[in-house]
Amino acid sequence: VQLQASGGGLVQTGESLTLSCVASGSILSINDMGWYRQAPGRERELVAVILGDDSINYSDSVKGRFTISGDIAKNTWNLQMNSLKPEDTAVYYCAAGKAVAALRVMLPRAYDFWGPGTQVTVSS
Repeated sequence: VQLQASGGGLVQTGESLTLSCVASGSILSINDMGWYRQAPGRERELVAVILGDDSINYSDSVKGRFTISGDIAKNTWNLQMNSLKPEDTAVYYCAAGKAVAALRVMLPRAYDFWGPGTQVTVSS
C-alpha cells in the first residue's frame, strides 16, 4: 500500500486547510484511516483517525476545529482543519491500518502504512 498526502501549505492564524490522502496498491487491506503530525523536536502524535467500525478519535488539541472524513471505497480520506493555530504547525502524515485496536489508536506503531508527510505552517 502506498499513501500520498497533499494539501499542506502556509496559512495565517485562524485560516483553514484541507489535507487529502490517497491510497493505492493493496487497498483492500485498509480498515483504519488516520492523520498524525510531528512538530520539530516533538514526537509524532495522533491528530484523528477513523477506525474500521466507523468510530472516530480526535486529539484533544484539535477537537472542535478539525474534522476527519473518509471514503474507503474511493481510497481517500481528508482532514479539514479550521481555526488553525501556530501550534498546529507540523509535518502531517496520513496513516492506514489493517486492524488498529481502539486502545492502541494513539500508538504510531499500530499503523501499517504511512505516507511521506506534508508540511503545514501556521503563522501568527
